[in-house]
Amino acid sequence: MITVVGATGNVGGPLVRMLAERGADVTAVSRRAPDVAGRHVRADLAAPETLRPAFDGADAVFLIVPGAGGGIDPHAVVDRARASGVRRMVLLSSQAVATRPGSAAYAPMRALEAAVERSGLAWTHLRAGGFASNAYAWLPAVRELRTVAAPFGDVGLPIVDPLDIAATAAAVLLGDGHDGRAYELTGPALSTPRSRAADLASALGTPIRFAEQTRAQAREQMLRLMPAPVADGTLEILGAPTVDEQRVSPDIEKILGRAPGPFAAWAARHVAAFR
Repeated sequence: MITVVGATGNVGGPLVRMLAERGADVTAVSRRAPDVAGRHVRADLAAPETLRPAFDGADAVFLIVPGAGGGIDPHAVVDRARASGVRRMVLLSSQAVATRPGSAAYAPMRALEAAVERSGLAWTHLRAGGFASNAYAWLPAVRELRTVAAPFGDVGLPIVDPLDIAATAAAVLLGDGHDGRAYELTGPALSTPRSRAADLASALGTPIRFAEQTRAQAREQMLRLMPAPVADGTLEILGAPTVDEQRVSPDIEKILGRAPGPFAAWAARHVAAFR
C-alpha cells in the first residue's frame, strides 16, 4: 500500500488518481475529505498520533507538508512511519533546501529532509522549484480587473507544473533505482511574471494588464498568507535567483522520458478558473 499525505492539493490529488489508475493500493490522507475515490484517512501532520491509521500497513509514504514545514515535528512524523512498518518515504521538498542552505525560511524543510535521511527508511527527495499553480493567487484580480500584479516582472524562473511533479512522484513510488536520490524538479524554460500574465491572456482570449509591484507591496500581500521568514525567503528567490535556481533541471525528463510542460499548458488547462 502507498499512503499519500496531502491528498487534497495540486500535487497530492493528481498523484492519488495516477497511482490508482496504475493499480496501486492507495490511502489518501488529509485534514479534510479529498475529492478522490478510494480509502481516505483524516489526519494532521501537526498531531502525529493521528497518522497511525494512515501509516499502518503502508509500504511507502509520499509526504507533502504545508507551507515550508513549520509547526511540524519531523522526528515524530518519521518515527510514526517507522513504527507502523513503512519501508520507504518520498518527500516533496523545496529546491531552496539546496540553493539557500543558510536561509531561515527553509530550515524546517532541511530538518525534515535530515530526519527522513536518518530514519533508516529508504528515501527519495523531490526538490521542486516554484509551482505554476501559484498563479491562483492572481485569480481575484484577473477575474475582476483583468490585471496581474506581481514584483520582479522580468525575472525568470523555471517554474514547474504540479501535474509533472505528481507524475514524477508516481514514477518514483512505483519504480526502482530512486532510493537515496534527491531530484530537482523544474519546468522546461525560464518564465517571468510578465510572460505568465501574457500566457493567461492568451488562454482567456482577452488582454490582461501587468502591474509591477514593489517589493514592499508584494511582501505586505504575502504576509497575509505566510510567516515573515517564508515571505522574505520567497522574495529573495523571486527577485535575486541564484544561477542554480534559474537552471532548467533534466530530472523530470530523465524520469518520465518526456519534457515537463510549460506554464502556457498549465494556463490552458486551468483557464476556466480565471474567467
